Amino acid sequence: MDALSDVLRIMRLKGGVFLHGEFFDPWCLSVKVEPQSCSRYLGETDHVIPYHYVLEGRMRVRMEDGLELDLEAGESVMFPRNDLHLLGSDLARPPAQSRDYVARPMEGGLLEMKVDGGGALTRIVCGFLGTEDVRGNPVVNALPAALRLDVRNGSASAWVSSMFHHAAEQIAAGHLGSEVLMSRLSELLFVEAIQRYVDTLPDRQPGWLAGLRDPYVSRALALMHARVAEPWTVDALGKEVGLSRSALAERFGEVLGLPPMQYLASWRIHVAAHELVSSNRSIAQVAQEVGYESDVDYQRNIRTRNELMAIDEHEHKANHDADLPFGRAEVRLEAQKWWWQL
Repeated sequence: MDALSDVLRIMRLKGGVFLHGEFFDPWCLSVKVEPQSCSRYLGETDHVIPYHYVLEGRMRVRMEDGLELDLEAGESVMFPRNDLHLLGSDLARPPAQSRDYVARPMEGGLLEMKVDGGGALTRIVCGFLGTEDVRGNPVVNALPAALRLDVRNGSASAWVSSMFHHAAEQIAAGHLGSEVLMSRLSELLFVEAIQRYVDTLPDRQPGWLAGLRDPYVSRALALMHARVAEPWTVDALGKEVGLSRSALAERFGEVLGLPPMQYLASWRIHVAAHELVSSNRSIAQVAQEVGYESDVDYQRNIRTRNELMAIDEHEHKANHDADLPFGRAEVRLEAQKWWWQL
C-alpha cells in the first residue's frame, strides 16, 4: 500500500449530506459546517470536509485570509480543514448564513438551497466528507485551505463531470442507491484533488505531500506504511530504496522535517489509535500488530513524549483493560494527542 492510500484509510472517509443549490444573482452566503449538523447522515464524525461543485453558471469563494477563487461550471473547491468561507456572486454584499436557506423537499431527495436575487442562475452540488479528527494528519495539514479542482481538464474530467450530473439527477428523482453513488464519488473527488495538487508542487519543496514526488522519500514512506510492524532501521530502508544510511536520513529530513525513525514511531502510534477506535482488539494485540513487542513498550513510547491527557476516574475504571498501567481509552487519546503535536 502506498503512503497516501494508507493515510486516507486511517482517516476513514465517508461521504454524505448532499445539497442542490440554485442561486440567482446577486447572492452571498457565509458557510461553516459543524460536524454535529451532519450526524444524521454521516453518523458520529470528528471532522467534516465540505466541497462545492459547480453544475451551471459561476461563483466566487473568499477565505478568511483574503484568498479569492472564481469557479465556473465543471470546477469544484474543497475545504480540507473546514475553514469558514464566503460563497456568492457578489462577495461585497452582507453575507447570509447558509444554514438559514437549507430546506428538505417534501418527497425526499437532495437537500435544497435557493436564493432568488432575480439575476443569472448558478447551480451547485454541495457534499461533505466525514473523517476522524484530522489535527496533525500529514495529508490535511499539507493541503491549502481551499483545494481547487478543475475537472474540465485531465484524464478524469469526462467521468467526473458526467457522474456528478448523473448522481445529482438520480438523488433528486429518489432512485435507490443514488446516495451511495454520490458518497463514493465524493471520496474519489477528494483523492483526485489531492493527486492534482501534488502534481503542481515545485521540485524539492518540503512537506509530506512533496515527499510523494521524491523517488527516494516516497519509496521509504511506502515501505514504512506497507510494512509498519517490520523492525525498520535507517540502514535497512536505505538498502531498499538505493541510498546510503546517511544520504537517506539527510534527504528524508530535508523533505519531511524529521528523521525516518521518528516518523515511523509517530505513524505506528497513529495506526494503533485508529485500530483501538475501529476494532475490539486489546491494546496488547494492537501494539504487536504495529511493531511493538508488548503493550508496555507501546505505552512507554507514548509516556516518553509527556503528552498525557486527563481521563476522569469513572471512565478509567470502566475501561476493559483495567489490569494495564493505564486503559484503552487513555492510550488512544494519548496516542492521538502525540500525533497531533508532530
